[in-house]
Amino acid sequence: MNELAIHHDVAGHQFEATVEGHHAYLAYMDLGQQTLDIYRTYVPNALRGKGIAAALTEHALQYAESMGYSVIPSCSYVERYMERRERRAGKQ
Repeated sequence: MNELAIHHDVAGHQFEATVEGHHAYLAYMDLGQQTLDIYRTYVPNALRGKGIAAALTEHALQYAESMGYSVIPSCSYVERYMERRERRAGKQ
């Protein structure tokens, strides 16, 4: 897949991408005190298996890190992604 254009909708509290006319997003709540609760990722069936959820998640985590935020992964996908990411970082 080509480079995915991810837009951060600050007011709507989500990271989003439109691919082939389909809308995918990752939604979060800013809980204050430098904490984001990522509670939902959504990728339409037509786009699944293309790494879009991973790209949205990575983008959101990089944003949180750059802003000094901690992340609560209420979304099970994001929780698993963060666990895999942590294991990869530990192997370096």
